[in-house]
Amino acid sequence: MTKQISSIQNPLVKQLLLLKEKSRERKKSGLFLIEGKREISLAIKGNYKIETILYYPELFSGSEAEALQHHGIEIIEISKDVYQKLAHRDTTEGLLAVARTKSHAILDLKLTVQNPLILVAEAPEKPGNIGALLRTADAANLDAVIIANPKTDLYNPNIIRSSVGCVFTNTIVTGSTLEVIQFLKANNIRMYCAALQASIEYQTQDYTEPSAIVVGTEALGLSNDWLENATQNIIIPMQGVIDSMNVSVAAGILIFEAKRQRNFK
Repeated sequence: MTKQISSIQNPLVKQLLLLKEKSRERKKSGLFLIEGKREISLAIKGNYKIETILYYPELFSGSEAEALQHHGIEIIEISKDVYQKLAHRDTTEGLLAVARTKSHAILDLKLTVQNPLILVAEAPEKPGNIGALLRTADAANLDAVIIANPKTDLYNPNIIRSSVGCVFTNTIVTGSTLEVIQFLKANNIRMYCAALQASIEYQTQDYTEPSAIVVGTEALGLSNDWLENATQNIIIPMQGVIDSMNVSVAAGILIFEAKRQRNFK
């Protein structure tokens, strides 16, 4: 018989609220909350271990939930009050899941292609920007995304939502800036750093060899370690009044120039 929870005072509901709201709790428990059918299916596709499925029967049928049990997942029916308390938005089909986090250490990154194209983002903070960067990486089918000096937990619900679940299917690792530079050098990957200083226009460079496109924050740009170790600093020429654009837009322009060159190599 399927377990049922109707009270928002239930201890499991309180624990799930902490997972939703507190990065510290996610790190301590090794668990996080996912909402939405598409996001959960992408987590399963990305080989995440789903521990529990919670569903609100007026939006998601019990028979669909039961069909998930062959994965060895606990199924819990929840009330409208519990669903509204746990859900971030109203359009997630009445479905939530508790999943186990993965390690994203840069030491775990094993490149499986001879000529990788990688995106590196240094210290991005805004979940919306991180999600947009991951969607761009997915669209370009990049070999890896590396976040240097991460400021935001990858399992933040806003990153999961803004990435439309591709946080689960991209290859993502994190490390300090110096660890990332060391990794790229050890693997003979060129570093093309988006920066204002000592830069040349991005389209003049050859990205057909193993390459990393490196972007910083809109406010601070890249740290000096990148500028000192770059193969080349690159710039997108601006024709308007302001001198910067959203980091995910800039990354998209640079990544797809690299893809264009590789397609015509």
